[in-house]
Amino acid sequence: MADSFKFELVSPERLLVSQDVEAVVVPGSEGEMTVMAHHSPVMTSVKPGIVTLTLPGGKSERYVVFGGFADVQPDNCTVLAESATAVADLDPKDVAQRVQNAREDVTDAKNAEAKANAEAMLSHLELLEKAVSGSAH
Repeated sequence: MADSFKFELVSPERLLVSQDVEAVVVPGSEGEMTVMAHHSPVMTSVKPGIVTLTLPGGKSERYVVFGGFADVQPDNCTVLAESATAVADLDPKDVAQRVQNAREDVTDAKNAEAKANAEAMLSHLELLEKAVSGSAH
């Protein structure tokens, strides 16, 4: 059994997770990184993606994050996310409708800035859609 360490996932709205875990997969700016107990200290930016927790006993939990920072220490890891949601809390039908609306927003954009903003939102929503369908790990 792997050693556990303290993990916290914080969004501007609330503290989503504060518990002991055996491993955390973080979507870092340089790629996914797996953090385990006794990891060397590192700080990295977090890109939109899925944070996967491995809890003591082997159960896992997944959270969609949209940017932020991860601070890793030998005995803890904290992810300060710009936005975060538990995958289990997402409604697939609601997400699919939001993706469709975002695609329409891209098509209907009146200028380059509006189109870029709409494309960024669409990208985030497609990530959510993959997460709720189980295809993003």
